[in-house]
Amino acid sequence: MADALEPQESPGLLLWRTTLSWQRLMTSTLKPLGLTHVQFVLLASTWWLNHVAGESPTQRRIADHANTDPMMTSQVLRTLTTKGFLTRNPDPTDSRAIRVTVTPVGAALAERAVKLVEQADNTFFAPVPDHKALLAALHTLGE
Repeated sequence: MADALEPQESPGLLLWRTTLSWQRLMTSTLKPLGLTHVQFVLLASTWWLNHVAGESPTQRRIADHANTDPMMTSQVLRTLTTKGFLTRNPDPTDSRAIRVTVTPVGAALAERAVKLVEQADNTFFAPVPDHKALLAALHTLGE
């Protein structure tokens, strides 16, 4: 197999390794806050939708915003509700939908977690000289 790439020339393998390194950093950043990475993503997404976009999102809207599986999203949102970070209430106009709101405690945690994650991201991606090109590449690959 003469056409086989060397491991250091395989974009997929390099992306895998980079993703694992980044995930380890996220895990260690969020652990002191008592959050898993997916809990952080869903809490931060709900916080953003509530406080920045001015929405009272449904669980489905949060799953779409975070690009997560709706069933998994529902389970994690229940966990965050049990922890006191969110409230979940029936949608008054759609009996199948649940509206989600961040509690004051959840909002404070989300803001703190976002700052820590942004600091960790800045450190992790600091070696990349062209951040605009990196973001453009990530947007292209994520579509």
